[in-house]
Amino acid sequence: MNPSTAIATVERTQLANTSGAASDGQLVELWLQGRSEHTRRAYAADVGRFLAYVAKPLHTASVADVSGFAVSLTGSGSTRCRALSAVKSLLTFGQRTGYLTFNVGAAIKLPRSKGTLAQRILAEPDVQRMLALEPGARNRVLLRLLYAAGLRVSELCGLTVADLQARDDGGQITVFGKGSKTRAVLLPATVWAELAAIIAGRQPAEPVFTSRKHGGQLDASAVHRIVRSAAKRAGIAGNVSPHWLRHAHASHALDRGAPAHLVQATLGHSSLAVTSVYAHARPSDSSARYLAV
Repeated sequence: MNPSTAIATVERTQLANTSGAASDGQLVELWLQGRSEHTRRAYAADVGRFLAYVAKPLHTASVADVSGFAVSLTGSGSTRCRALSAVKSLLTFGQRTGYLTFNVGAAIKLPRSKGTLAQRILAEPDVQRMLALEPGARNRVLLRLLYAAGLRVSELCGLTVADLQARDDGGQITVFGKGSKTRAVLLPATVWAELAAIIAGRQPAEPVFTSRKHGGQLDASAVHRIVRSAAKRAGIAGNVSPHWLRHAHASHALDRGAPAHLVQATLGHSSLAVTSVYAHARPSDSSARYLAV
């Protein structure tokens, strides 16, 4: 080994030690910490494909490697964008923690994809039909809470009895959400009454929604099945997911005059720019309506 190679090897080892990661695998684990189970699975699969594609240690990866990986991606625009975004995030994390000397992903821009949000926003009558036709008390409350509070699946599954608090005009839930942020969401009296009924007699540490098979916390896959079944029962086409009810909450609340900053706070959006996307996806007016056509 020549001197320059030896020095570089020592430097990489020192940097790895300061980051707490001694291998690419450990770096990925550190990067995934604090993310929801669903996000961890998706991101781990994305960076796993990247590592398999380059087939060499991350510290030897080049801009050309990241660019080639981007070109190799298949699937929808959003899927490709998510995969590349995950890789760029990992490489940024690697450099910031000192594990990587350079961030070779910084030079690669994310591809622009066609916005499909409008296709995933359910109309109010569709949502009401899903709620009305749900025969099971627990599942009906679950659907109502996903919609009324605009919860993510991980947030819903993570709710415990201790997170619920009665208020004079209904109740509130404390939500531990994306980015390890906590927010409080007020619930109308009708939703609170149904929610309170299903937790009667439970201990504070118990999950709000439990599995009928093992009695523990309901998992995300079960929530997806409940939502899909409700959509099918209501005659709604498409691969409806729990997140569609979150989209519906944002869109319907804005349509009914809720201030954008309030919707942002309720849903835990990182900025008003994220919330404003819903107004653009389903505008209330358009200059096209003013033309003589």
